Amino acid sequence: MEMVSKSQLMVPSRVSVAPMMDWTDRHDRFFLRLITRHARLYTEMVTADAIRFGDRARLLDFDAAEHPLALQLGGSDPVTLAEAAKIGEDWGYDEINLNVGCPSDRVQSGAFGACLMREPDLVAECMAAMREAVNIPVTVKCRIGVDDQDPETALTQLVTSCREAGVEVFIIHARKAWLEGLSPRENREIPPLDYPLVYRLKQQFPDISIIINGGIETLDQTQTHLAQVDGVMVGRAAYKTPYFMADIDRLIFGAGEAPLSRDEIVEALIPYAEKLVAQNIPLHALTRHLMGLYQGCPGGRLWRRYLSENAVGANVPATVLQGALDVVRTQRERAALAS
Repeated sequence: MEMVSKSQLMVPSRVSVAPMMDWTDRHDRFFLRLITRHARLYTEMVTADAIRFGDRARLLDFDAAEHPLALQLGGSDPVTLAEAAKIGEDWGYDEINLNVGCPSDRVQSGAFGACLMREPDLVAECMAAMREAVNIPVTVKCRIGVDDQDPETALTQLVTSCREAGVEVFIIHARKAWLEGLSPRENREIPPLDYPLVYRLKQQFPDISIIINGGIETLDQTQTHLAQVDGVMVGRAAYKTPYFMADIDRLIFGAGEAPLSRDEIVEALIPYAEKLVAQNIPLHALTRHLMGLYQGCPGGRLWRRYLSENAVGANVPATVLQGALDVVRTQRERAALAS
């Protein structure tokens, strides 16, 4: 395959938040944007056919505050992916990303996701078709291999094929995916991480951008990886302990403004929550993403309990969020007095 000449220059984000099915919906992304203004956010995976034939507003709408924002697509047909990518570009997304890493049963049954690691030439064909269809960056997110593949060989083959198709940014989850024998959850935890392999790939292909993903949970770990590769993608930690990202803008992106405090984030969410309820969207659609905001803080357990017990069915968001915040503040004051 000849190198494609069309360039869609993308400066890779030093830090981004991974696409996570059932987690990184538009409400979670709005919340995350209050924590970090600069980290790139990704949608949940949306299949190309769903975009072509489904309710596009429900699948693709987002708040302007979410930029920079990437749309992750699932699929394996170059024509349909190109059409979906063009729709995504027209909808206002900043990047199109192809899922070549998800081991979910829902993904395997559709012949896309991690199983495409076995078909690097097909992936390259898909990437070339999408790049031809749009003028925004098109990137790929993959594993280091699947099942009995040799990771060094499988990853190099995929990157080589896609690089020849003009792909400039690769997001690599530094684990294999075992499509036989492990559940999707087990695939996120059991296969060992091989960060050195991803580092070596960057050394082998210095002209492309490599973003590393998998098991990254702290700011210190993020900075360690950034000494070796171009970017870091944070996964579950961004959901379970999201406030650890509050210093990313200042320490990694060089931003001068101080981050919002946890309390200020809650207060900033009240108008958004009121808008949701006015649109007949249940408050729980937002609050289910907020459970980890006070993780490790005095009152964190009471915060989660209050939201769990009061958000479902609530139609006065300010009362619920302010009530949960008051519980945390009371517990914080008690902890301060006890110390």
